[in-house]
Amino acid sequence: MTHYVFPPAEQASVAVRGSSARYAVSRIFCVGRNYAAHAREMGSDPDREPPFYFTKPASALTPSGSSVPYPPGTQNYHYEMELVIAIGAPVFKVRPEAAQAAVWAYAAGLDMTRRDLQAESKAAGRPWDTAKGFEQSAVISELVRASETGPLTRGRISLAVNGVTKQQGDLADMIWNVPEIVANLSQLYHLQPGDLIYTGTPEGVGPVMPGDVITGEIEGLSSLSLTVIEPA
Repeated sequence: MTHYVFPPAEQASVAVRGSSARYAVSRIFCVGRNYAAHAREMGSDPDREPPFYFTKPASALTPSGSSVPYPPGTQNYHYEMELVIAIGAPVFKVRPEAAQAAVWAYAAGLDMTRRDLQAESKAAGRPWDTAKGFEQSAVISELVRASETGPLTRGRISLAVNGVTKQQGDLADMIWNVPEIVANLSQLYHLQPGDLIYTGTPEGVGPVMPGDVITGEIEGLSSLSLTVIEPA
């Protein structure tokens, strides 16, 4: 039996619709600028260049319906509404036409971002870790199995703050679709069950403050909500 100096952290996991079993999470990958209109609003060229990625720790996972404190170190805390992929089979260096078989489930997610810290990192050519990988920055709804939804190639994606729509688009607007993302990422990593992929956000990102309620919808999936509260 292994003995630890301190008790290990609880296993990060996500609820699964219609099941008491949970999906254990080991890694969270995020695709940057995967909607052309969002790339433009962030000052980038939306040409179909190879996708790029950043990561969040699994400990950043936060279930839909949570109340989270406004995070420290920022004056510009942003939402980004995203489709999330849950991998369900080992996959490495696969082609797009075979990648869909590795997708086990989907969810709605929020990539919460300290936008001012991201801007500072971009300007200095530094990593985005402090802007993206902080506590409670990966919000997620329950997973819905791909066997129930079928491949998600299109469908409305939207977000509202206090009932006012801020983001609205279609999954068909993604520059890189689900199989292409999985195939591309599999060239760089041995993907495994337990890997989540946040697939990018439509245009309309913006700030929230304590007291704001964020709600998100992706057609065919469970809805998502998050309440921002005063700093801890």
